[in-house]
Amino acid sequence: MKYWSYAITVVIAAAFVACGPSTKDIKEKNKEIQIKDSLALKVATTPTLDCLPVFIAKEKGIFDTLQVDVSVKEMNAALDCEEMLRKNEVELAFSDLMRTERLKRKGIALEYVTATNAYWQFILNHKARLTDGKQLGDKMIAMARYSATDYLATLGIDSMKPSNSVFRVQVNDVIVRLMMLLNNEMDAVMLPEPQATTARLDKHPVVMDSRDKGIWLGVVAARPSRIADNFRQQQVRRFVEAYNSACDSISHYGMQHYAGIIKAYCHVDDATVKALPKISFPHVAAPRQRDIDRTHNVTWRTN
Repeated sequence: MKYWSYAITVVIAAAFVACGPSTKDIKEKNKEIQIKDSLALKVATTPTLDCLPVFIAKEKGIFDTLQVDVSVKEMNAALDCEEMLRKNEVELAFSDLMRTERLKRKGIALEYVTATNAYWQFILNHKARLTDGKQLGDKMIAMARYSATDYLATLGIDSMKPSNSVFRVQVNDVIVRLMMLLNNEMDAVMLPEPQATTARLDKHPVVMDSRDKGIWLGVVAARPSRIADNFRQQQVRRFVEAYNSACDSISHYGMQHYAGIIKAYCHVDDATVKALPKISFPHVAAPRQRDIDRTHNVTWRTN
């Protein structure tokens, strides 16, 4: 009886194997996926609100309607976006002018598809009883080196004039940066939206906002060599059309209409989405020359 039970099991297993995909089928499928991905316009994003038009265009089928295949590469750090762009792993990447202009000075050719509405806030840790930037002497601030957050941290520290040096801690992952503040592991942080809203909800005070200084450093950058042929240029034109359409949709319906998308891509909760400030999403436009000029002759500090 045991023999027949075993034999039946073997026959059933063999039938499943016979019905399953062969090694050849799997290889061909993987090849199809690789070809499809190579043809797609690849865009590196971070879990931040400046990327929202791309998230909406993907989730609401705007890219599909315009017949442009866009592959969104979700990163948690702008540094990772920069690396993917530098290594030609993506055609477009969300970044900031401090990063991209530095790459250009290193000889990497870049051009700008658009400026973005990204802004950053200098936020203190209320659990550490910090209420004024003057208290930051011998304290730590989390930011990303050679970036908008590094530059803006310097502006804030210089204007607040703490009694002693402020120690800059490189934390590239924006979500980790937020969690270090919430878990009382960092004295101050530089945060974009929606992470800044989460911090404010936890009663951490904002002592500087880049918008108040009239500074707009967010950009979507591209490698010219990656978008030189007619096929890629058409993709970029349709990407721009989709981006603008998504911006119009946000203006019409409001960000709350896209709460689910914000939660999914930015990894925040309902309370954060409900508390988001009103933010405008302009159409595609080149970065301002005065913002580009800010990147010239920057002195990067270690403290």
